[in-house]
Amino acid sequence: MFRKGQGVVGELTGRDFLKEVDFSPDEWAHLVSLAGELKAARRQGREERRLEGLNFALIFEKGSTRTRAAFEVAARHQGAHTTYLDPTGSHIGSKESAADTGRVLSRMYDGIEFRGAKQDTIETLADFSPVPVWNGLTDEWHPTQSLCDAFTMVEASGRPASELSFAYLGDARFNMGNSLMTMGAMMGMDVRMISPAAFAPQADLVAGAKDIARETGGRITISEDIADVRGVDFVHTDVWVSMGEPKGVWAERCRVLAPYRVTAQVMELAGPGAKFMHCLPAFHDLETSTARLVHDITGMRELEVSDEVFESEASIVFEQAENRLHTIKAVLVATCS
Repeated sequence: MFRKGQGVVGELTGRDFLKEVDFSPDEWAHLVSLAGELKAARRQGREERRLEGLNFALIFEKGSTRTRAAFEVAARHQGAHTTYLDPTGSHIGSKESAADTGRVLSRMYDGIEFRGAKQDTIETLADFSPVPVWNGLTDEWHPTQSLCDAFTMVEASGRPASELSFAYLGDARFNMGNSLMTMGAMMGMDVRMISPAAFAPQADLVAGAKDIARETGGRITISEDIADVRGVDFVHTDVWVSMGEPKGVWAERCRVLAPYRVTAQVMELAGPGAKFMHCLPAFHDLETSTARLVHDITGMRELEVSDEVFESEASIVFEQAENRLHTIKAVLVATCS
């Protein structure tokens, strides 16, 4: 299961982070704890620079705000340098294979981040690179985000992960659904994936998450019933549409998913202490060109979350966004120092 050495908790040097199960449940707990330590050290002015002189390559086939900013700032805080390679700055997949890219960059850099479409690409990159490789997002997995979400839920609640419950509403077929479900199982959480049947996670991934949950004391519920949000500590969602896909699918998809929008009524059902989370960006108003395009096609002013919820006191999305920095820093420190 693990790549580039198994190690023990706290000894993760040289390890890849391509999907959640690359680390054990105990190692996940260690990373969450380390993120808290690093966040506190930064705020108290006592951060130690453990990555002094290291260099990291950041390959971005897909653009990003939080992922790029978090990797660059985390590295800088720790004394490391980064090189940002956008689709025009790298030949990976066009003029040079992932295997060759890994063999080249690993001779110059101490770690490689990849954000793109295919999980196969990052798996190959890691297979041919002796330095740690980190997944900044693929279509299948988003492990740096789910680590952030685990830390954010523990931090916001002040309780152990094994005592927490969360619901994910909407389109659960892709990276965020896969990663949150798997992360929740590994952390022993009560996980409720709520979506139309056609938008549920793949059966094999559900089975894998349930196997993990049996070992950790977690619980995985797959449901079409929004009422199953009742009593959770956190409500998650993610975007329903993505740029680059055929726009002809948007109207029907949004129509089917509309009942699963996170509204004030959903949050009331979850309970008075429930918090709202979203990995961002979110389509909660018409202040972006993409949101206006979706509105032109679907007639909807809000998609996965209402503006009322997004701007409410229950929303911790910007605390969550900040925690990308601290949790990615934990991954860098754990795997490179």
